Amino acid sequence: MSCTVTGNSEETAFAWKTTTESDYTRRVAAFVSGTQASATLTELLPDTDYEIRATAMSGGTEYASAATRFRTARPPKPQTDHTAWYELPARSEGATLTTLSFYAGGERNYTVCYDRSTYTSCWVAYPLARGHIGSGRKGSWAATPGIDIADQINVWDGSYGVDYGENDLYARGHQIPNGDRNANSAMQRQTFYSVNSTPQIQNRFNGGIWNTLEGAVRSLAQATADTVYVTTGAVLRTAAGSEEVAWIQPQYDAKQCPVPNYYYKALLKVRRSGGRIVAASAVGVWMPHRSYSGDSYMNYVVTVDEIERLTGFDLFANLPDDVEAKAERNASWSDFAAF
Repeated sequence: MSCTVTGNSEETAFAWKTTTESDYTRRVAAFVSGTQASATLTELLPDTDYEIRATAMSGGTEYASAATRFRTARPPKPQTDHTAWYELPARSEGATLTTLSFYAGGERNYTVCYDRSTYTSCWVAYPLARGHIGSGRKGSWAATPGIDIADQINVWDGSYGVDYGENDLYARGHQIPNGDRNANSAMQRQTFYSVNSTPQIQNRFNGGIWNTLEGAVRSLAQATADTVYVTTGAVLRTAAGSEEVAWIQPQYDAKQCPVPNYYYKALLKVRRSGGRIVAASAVGVWMPHRSYSGDSYMNYVVTVDEIERLTGFDLFANLPDDVEAKAERNASWSDFAAF
């Protein structure tokens, strides 16, 4: 920040505040030469309206200029690999992260953000429409093309083979369910890639409450003429957490495999006008990974904002800012279904 100073002054400073605040923050000018003064204001928030004035001390009296208003710049939108794919979170940077998109018959299937250090896909994102949903199951587990075998857990020779306890075991849990792609056998087979598997408690999670949630998401897609955009995540630790992570020894691999502590789904629907997104609705489900009995996924519905807080991811990053902010505050499954 710089200004022009007239007359003699003992001290030149700047005073600023947001337009909604009553008190000014003051900083002495770092540089004064002749009639020019400047200071660097590092505390300013992005995309915010401010009021600022220059002050000068002379003879024990402080004189202030008229206030000037300005707005700080909006930060650039986080980058994704494909700006027209509304299911994608913002790109995550990390030496051990690999982002891959799979296609079948020229159609995009799903995208994963895979952490090679934990053999876990942090998120799997995909569009879901009526035409993706059929019946039956075609496919068997396979190694993932595009990722070194040494960076995958071998689930193609068999399941984890580890007991959870409570007369239950860890199963190969899909993040994108094969049932979300069973209208197209080529797309469905790709859901059996190893990057799409995590160890899930079978009877009272994967085959129970989580399976019911997956069916409810398909029902939403079948009830709309458009698309439900889905992001599913497996979380070892929350963004600010230090949760203990259990590691298991799969029967067909010498590597240790972590068991996620949480799973989530984030869902999005949009409205378009003239080729632009003009409105959207989103909702999330956040579930600790444990045994459930007689419980409903509806008890775990949250806002997408809450999932972002817990994971540190920026979900649905390709939406316009104002549309995204409003959509991600919704915590009503019924309002989302009716959108």
